[in-house]
Amino acid sequence: MEFLQLKYFQTVARLEHITQAAKELNVSQPSLSNSISRLEKRLGVPLFERHGRHVKLNAFGKTYLRRIERAFLELEEGEREIIDMAGLEHGVVSISITLPYVLPTLLKEFLTAHPHVRIIQRQLGSAHEIRSELENADIDFCITSTAITGPDIEWQTLAQEELCLTVPKGHRFASRESIALSEAANEPFIALSQRSNFRKITDDFCRKAGFEPHIAFELEEASSVQTLVEMGLGLTFALPLSLGKRASNPDTVQLKITDPVCQRTFGIAWNKKHYLSQAALHFREFAVAFFGKL
Repeated sequence: MEFLQLKYFQTVARLEHITQAAKELNVSQPSLSNSISRLEKRLGVPLFERHGRHVKLNAFGKTYLRRIERAFLELEEGEREIIDMAGLEHGVVSISITLPYVLPTLLKEFLTAHPHVRIIQRQLGSAHEIRSELENADIDFCITSTAITGPDIEWQTLAQEELCLTVPKGHRFASRESIALSEAANEPFIALSQRSNFRKITDDFCRKAGFEPHIAFELEEASSVQTLVEMGLGLTFALPLSLGKRASNPDTVQLKITDPVCQRTFGIAWNKKHYLSQAALHFREFAVAFFGKL
């Protein structure tokens, strides 16, 4: 069943005149009549009572017209919704971000400038999950400390930062400013779960320092990791940028790691084949500027 066929039917039903409908639709009268006849043949019932060039809907036609008008109304609503979604003022931006302490400030500043934009945040763990969500256009962007790569994935660097070692204030390392990571070989570590990209990164740094980390606690939430360190239950790796205000918490000390160099690059990734709304494009520009200030 063709869209134009339904449009022709709707116009003929409204005007109740084949010639006038053909003129309004800018088609020939025989073509219009043939289109209506094919529609009736497909449905297996007549839709009009015919009186020369004048036509009038019968009971079948009235029932069908109600359905057609409802369908066209849904299509019009869908078009308006898509226009709103694609626009800046009422758009929707879907993201995954692996920097939990940066997220509130980033979103607060963006939504202050664009209060009607709706943000959908997805909690994703592994690089595979993130790449899959980007490839399937389930998210617009990911902001992460691990570069996401793929044939259709674009990656833009936002910032570069060195990891630090977070220790409780009463720890024997707390009076120091820096540390070689090998010195913490026998310390209990509090870490994110193994499905986290950040966990894979920090485990690799420990191996470079010559040891396997002793994981005393393995958690899903980064905020919970920091809470346990503040309670004196172990050490953890952190990125000052991702810590936000928590970097100056009096219950913990941030130590510079001198060996090995533990550096990470933050970036934003998106699918270059996925349509990005005006709101999404403005969010990307805003994120670049936001991290540039940090």
